[in-house]
Amino acid sequence: MTDISGNCLDPLRYWIQTGRWRKDYFEQDSQVREDFERGKSPEKFEQRSRLREFYAMHGFPHLPHLFARKRSSSSLSRKKSQSSLKTPSDQLPREVKSAQYNNPEYEIRLEQKGSYMREHDDIDDDNKGENMKTLCNDLLERDQTLPQDSLFRDDLFKKTCEKVRNRNEAMVVQDITRLIVPSAENLAIYGAKHLNHLYEGVNEGWNSIEEFEGTRPQPDYSVGFGRSAFSQEQLNKLKPFVGEPGSKLLTHFMTTTRMYFPFFTCEVKCGAAALDIADRQNAHSMTVAVRALVEIFRLVKREKELDREILAFSISHDHRSVRIYGHYPLIEEDKTTFYRHPIREFSFTEQDGKEKWTAYKFTKNVYDTWMPILHKRICSAIDDLPPDIDFDLSQSASFSQFGLLSSQQSNVESTLDEGDSQSSFLASQEVTPTTSFTQATEPAFKKPRNKRAGGQQR
Repeated sequence: MTDISGNCLDPLRYWIQTGRWRKDYFEQDSQVREDFERGKSPEKFEQRSRLREFYAMHGFPHLPHLFARKRSSSSLSRKKSQSSLKTPSDQLPREVKSAQYNNPEYEIRLEQKGSYMREHDDIDDDNKGENMKTLCNDLLERDQTLPQDSLFRDDLFKKTCEKVRNRNEAMVVQDITRLIVPSAENLAIYGAKHLNHLYEGVNEGWNSIEEFEGTRPQPDYSVGFGRSAFSQEQLNKLKPFVGEPGSKLLTHFMTTTRMYFPFFTCEVKCGAAALDIADRQNAHSMTVAVRALVEIFRLVKREKELDREILAFSISHDHRSVRIYGHYPLIEEDKTTFYRHPIREFSFTEQDGKEKWTAYKFTKNVYDTWMPILHKRICSAIDDLPPDIDFDLSQSASFSQFGLLSSQQSNVESTLDEGDSQSSFLASQEVTPTTSFTQATEPAFKKPRNKRAGGQQR
């Protein structure tokens, strides 16, 4: 017998169950690659070996597995096969991109990789769970400015809801989504300058991210950081891990060639049962988003700062209901697993639309008060990255193979003691790079202290 986890000896049965061939059929033997590289250039091979030893000696033994890498031959073959359809992934029908999430067993596949669509059982054992609730309640309750003239206007609200009832997802996206989840880039155009450094994607495939389980995510809407969110020095430090701009390498830290470290996604569906599908899509997307933050903090031996901290948010909605979640890692020594905190689930149509602006205000509060703290912490981790990492070396065949093998190890060793990173979100104190999301808020997005390079584009 065999199962979808990949523990099978019969390749045909595995293909029938999963719709794909096992990855190990396409992987080159590491010893063959090593012998080839040694014979091709003995001097460079020894240099790479010494550098790997150097990183291990100085506390970065798993650093190479995070280097940006070229797509494997199997990945290129799949892409070539798909390209014959002449249809870019971003233009595929909505039902195609969500196909793998239709089966409830996809949740089992996520669990096999360490991602759980539920709260961790021991979240309330200390103050972590309580502080998480404090954070979320503040984001829900903090007041916000609302659109003055929209389809959610009191005299138009019922007609709007009736119009989209029994309509398709595209209609719901057109008329409802921007009133549930405001566009970060549009808010920036209207004058929210602290959002200028964000980048958003609409039905944009996350084709640059290292895969987690199945096809890479393609959220209806997502928000992360653009290049202008980081100084030139920080971009240089990230270069071995993300490649040159537009290089289309696979990386842990970018979802597209323009989006770094996503922290918010929204999925739209029709019907209550379909929201479960949206939840699976969001869980997948936010797992790879949280993984990126844990990985970069591991590099600088600060991963325990993120233990049971909400590092991303997602919203699933249809023509009448909304589900809001926070996503966080559980970091236990050399193991990291991913969990989901349910924040709110409600109908925005009931009681004459009493809750119609709840998700909108929550999202704006994520942008205005929570996101700047996340940005500071990411910048502080980048600043702590080891200097002078050789980008050209990181792209060598030896390191690419080394990184591919290392990335199959689920987690790396944790060395720091857990810090007290979740105190009161409402506390009035200075925000520092190590301040947690529940320790302070900021009214505006501030640039890092490093000088920024002029003319950088998102």
